[in-house]
Amino acid sequence: MIKRFLPDIYKENIFTINYDKLKKNGIKCLLFDLDNTISPAKEVVLEDKVKKLFNKLKKDFKVILFSNNFPKRVCKFGDFYSVDIVCLSLKPLTYKYKYILKKYNFKNTEVAAIGDQLLTDIQGGNKMGFTTILVNPISDIDETETWLNRQIEKKIFKVFEEKQYLKKGRYYD
Repeated sequence: MIKRFLPDIYKENIFTINYDKLKKNGIKCLLFDLDNTISPAKEVVLEDKVKKLFNKLKKDFKVILFSNNFPKRVCKFGDFYSVDIVCLSLKPLTYKYKYILKKYNFKNTEVAAIGDQLLTDIQGGNKMGFTTILVNPISDIDETETWLNRQIEKKIFKVFEEKQYLKKGRYYD
């Protein structure tokens, strides 16, 4: 049961992910969470280094911002980074993931879900059979509804460490 929250890959941030390895493994689509994965949750921080990364990635992958947040927020990032967006994705529910597979004609083995939360990003991607990549949150400030998830995550991380599945700060791919 606990393994439904276990990521396939754990990296410090989106810049330390081995995208070449993902491509070699058949990944064609990257679903990036927005809040605390590419921007602090309560701010609109549009970074040129993220734009540069996304422009590079778009040569080999379909890059999509896949967020539980509202269109008003997510559209600003989609426009700035020139990537497709999916808002109100209701992660970890599978409806919007299935929408992506159908709309872009991807197989579940061709998609990687990247995010900072075990309960939403990783669990949702795992439910779909995607490659899941956990990154550290880029800010300690979360949306109000995320606070409870973080409390549960602390307990999950403790179990992961006890079972030697994953230790916070010990990255792997």
